[in-house]
Amino acid sequence: MSGKAYLVGAGPGRADLITVRGLPLLRQADVVLYDWLVAPQLLEQTSPGAERIFVGKAHNHHALEQDVLTALIVEHVRAGHQVVRLKGGDPGIFGHVGEEALALARAGLPFEIVPGVSSALAAPAYAGIPLTYRGLAASVAVVTGHEVSGAHQPTDWAALARIHTLVVLMGLHRADAVCAALLAAGRAPETPVAVVSRATTSEQVVLRATLATLPATLCQCALATPAVLVIGEVVTLAEQLAWFTPAMVSDSFAPFDILQDYMR
Repeated sequence: MSGKAYLVGAGPGRADLITVRGLPLLRQADVVLYDWLVAPQLLEQTSPGAERIFVGKAHNHHALEQDVLTALIVEHVRAGHQVVRLKGGDPGIFGHVGEEALALARAGLPFEIVPGVSSALAAPAYAGIPLTYRGLAASVAVVTGHEVSGAHQPTDWAALARIHTLVVLMGLHRADAVCAALLAAGRAPETPVAVVSRATTSEQVVLRATLATLPATLCQCALATPAVLVIGEVVTLAEQLAWFTPAMVSDSFAPFDILQDYMR
């Protein structure tokens, strides 16, 4: 059998938020390369003979550098394996899917990108925050909290300050710099901010503050990563719309009945 790579989004943390397309591919894979954001229950869905390789990336710690990981994917596909690169969230949103897909394309190897539920969408939803709302927010931007280096353009915080709702991924450890940049660009100090830690899981915590108070508020508590920052007036809706409690998440994972028909 010829090899193929599937670049699969595992969703934002809760196991049953993986897509109906992604789960059967995970079960059929010969090799699964997964990161630290993937729910443990999903790894239990791999076949007994599958090789599982941890390639996780956490703050200031990478199990494998990106070029080594990309080369590993190419190597396994060339060897004729069905490879699933299982990524937290959606692979196309700060998930390095472009580098991995481009390497496969240049090598003449087949691949498929399987979208996932991004934490940029799921974290606000599980905190009761709609990203848009008539009269409050008609524009949304998703940005990374990491510094952009090298030949890339630096983040244009002046432009972002004019967007109604900002979602900042990987921004917990740079929240002070994010707030300072937006304030310097003219965003109001009283702009509401929510930080959603471990979104969609049984460990979810939501902290609310403002652009002016967030850095001091974070110093008084220890939030776990991953965490998503949501900035804008829509954050105020969480007072009425917060529907989720961590107790709603079960540690067990029962795959959907629909998958039985889907896989026939």
